[in-house]
Amino acid sequence: MSAGHTEVTTSAPDTPVIVCETPQDECGVRDVLDRLGDKWSVYVVVELASGMRRFKELQRAVPGDISQRMLTLTVRRLERDGLVERTVHPTVPPQVEYELTETGHSLTHLVKALADWSIAHRPVIAASHAAWDAAHAQPDGRARTAAAPPVERVRRPRV
Repeated sequence: MSAGHTEVTTSAPDTPVIVCETPQDECGVRDVLDRLGDKWSVYVVVELASGMRRFKELQRAVPGDISQRMLTLTVRRLERDGLVERTVHPTVPPQVEYELTETGHSLTHLVKALADWSIAHRPVIAASHAAWDAAHAQPDGRARTAAAPPVERVRRPRV
């Protein structure tokens, strides 16, 4: 892919991947992808797919040591999107439980399909990473990642 290449490659170039009413309309896809593309939302959806969880149970179950603040923000966003329902029980201290809504449950088969795809293609992706890293190694032999910019060489003034 060249630096100027920005098109989506599909098997049928005349068939759009997403069809919206107008070119400016994103059909709400960006909002969904922004939510599911963040670091924690998919983990929370996966954990809640097995049933209702209290806040601390959810925090312990989510892999990657999510902070209390980040979990709060994540479930709040998922609640706003209609994927998670929050129930507060009037106890001291308040007991808060989270569960997927019907819409949230309808998302789980897509998340499972993505996970299955990821597992099935892991060897191909790993081989692609190795080939890309070998082809794009820096002059000093270190691999340059796709996300990292090339190392700038600092020129020293002549004395």
